[in-house]
Amino acid sequence: MKILKKLVVTGVVGFVAAFALAKSVPYWYATTHNEEVDLTDAALIKKGEQAAIAGDCAACHTVPGGKPFAGGLAMQTPMGAIYSTNITPAAKTGIGEYSYAEFERAVRQGIRKDNTSLYPAMPFPSFQIVEDDEIKAMYAYFMTQVPAVEQENQDSTIPFPFNWRWPLALWQITFAQPRAFEPIAQASAQVQRGQYLVEGLAHCGACHTPRGIAFQEKSRSLADGDAYLAGAVLEGWYAKSLRGEHSGLATWSKDELFDFLTTGRTQRTAAFGSMADVVGHSTQHMHKEDVWAIVEYIKQLPVKQGMSEQSPVQLDQTTPALLAGDYTAKGALEYMENCVVCHRADGRGAPRIFPALAGNSIVFAEDPSSLIQVTLEGGAMPKTPADKMAFVMPGFDHLSDQELANILTFIRTGWTNKASSIEVKDVAHMRELVSNKPQHYIPEAQ
Repeated sequence: MKILKKLVVTGVVGFVAAFALAKSVPYWYATTHNEEVDLTDAALIKKGEQAAIAGDCAACHTVPGGKPFAGGLAMQTPMGAIYSTNITPAAKTGIGEYSYAEFERAVRQGIRKDNTSLYPAMPFPSFQIVEDDEIKAMYAYFMTQVPAVEQENQDSTIPFPFNWRWPLALWQITFAQPRAFEPIAQASAQVQRGQYLVEGLAHCGACHTPRGIAFQEKSRSLADGDAYLAGAVLEGWYAKSLRGEHSGLATWSKDELFDFLTTGRTQRTAAFGSMADVVGHSTQHMHKEDVWAIVEYIKQLPVKQGMSEQSPVQLDQTTPALLAGDYTAKGALEYMENCVVCHRADGRGAPRIFPALAGNSIVFAEDPSSLIQVTLEGGAMPKTPADKMAFVMPGFDHLSDQELANILTFIRTGWTNKASSIEVKDVAHMRELVSNKPQHYIPEAQ
C-alpha cells in the first residue's frame, strides 16, 4: 500500500507540474511582433496573396462547396476528426479581432489569441522560418481581401480526455522550438529559394516526411535527418518520397516535375487525392520562377540511405501475354475486365488523359496506400487552364477485397514495375478507413 500511495502521489505531482508547465508555455512566446502593418499597401497585399497561395491555406481552410477560408475541413486522425478553423476576418468566429502580433504568433508558434495551442495539423513548425515581411503581407491580405464569414468552428470528435488542449503546449516545447532558415551552403540562389519554400511556406514536409509516435515530423530539413521528405502516409494517402531514389523522383525529369506542379499531370501520371488539392489551390497559381526553384531544390536532394537510384531490371512480359490472350497471371483477367479500356494492355494509358501504370513511380512506390485508396474511391484531376478537361477515375469499391488485391498486385508487378504485392488485409484496412472518413462541416445556409 505504501508503494501504491507513493505512485499515486508521484503521478498527481507529475500531472500538476505538467499542467502548470503547459499553461505557462503560451506566455513564453509573448506577442513581441507589435509592428504596425499598412493595410492599404497594395503591393504588400499582393505579396500576401502569393504567400497565402504558396502556403496552400485554401486547401485546408476551405471545404469543397463552402465559403473560402471559412474552415470546416475534416481531417482524420487515429483518435478522431479535427476540423480546420475559420481564418476569414470575421470578428466573432474568425481572425478579425487578431492584431498582427497575435496573427504572427498563431502562424509561427501555433498559439491562438486566447492562448490556446493549435493542433500540429496547422504547419506552424514549417512557418517558423517564413520571413517577417511575408507574414505581414499575409496578415494584410487576409484582413483586407478575404470576405468575412461568420461561421462557427467545429469541435473535434476526439474523445475525453484526449481532446484536452493543454498537453499540446508540451508538444510545442518538445518538437516545435523556434528556428531560423539555414540555407544550403554554396547552393545557387535558385536552389536556396526552393529550399526556403519547401521547408517553409509550401511546408512539403508536413505530408512527405514521416512522423513519430507523437505526430511530430521526424526531420524538418535535410540537415535535421535523413527522414526529411522520405515519404509518409497521411489520412490513408501515401505522400511519396521526394528524394532521389528510384521509388522516389529518380525517374522524373525536371520538366516533368514542373509540368506536374503547374498542371497536375504529365505524359505519364496525374495528381490525385491530397496532391490534387495542392495543385488546384497552390502550385498552379504560384509564380513560375518559384515553381522552378522548388523543382531545382527537390531534384538535387540525395537518395535515401539504403536506397538505390537505379531501377530494378525487369523485362516487359505483361504486354505480349495480354495481347496474346494469356490471362493466366494472377489478376490478369480482372485487369482486362476492369482496367484495360483506359490503361491499355501495355499499361501506358493515354498521355495526359489516363495515367500510365507501367513505369509510374506512384504505382511502384514503397507504400501502396495511395494506389489502393484511389482504386477504391476513385479520384479527380485538378482543374487547371493548361488542359481542357479534368478527368475522373471511378471508384471500384464494388469489387471484393480479393479481386482488388489481385488487380493491384498484377499492376505493381507487371510490365517493368517491380514492387511488393498487395494483400487482402491491405485492401480491407483501406476500405474501412475510407468508409469511416469524417464528413466536412458546411452550414446548411451556404
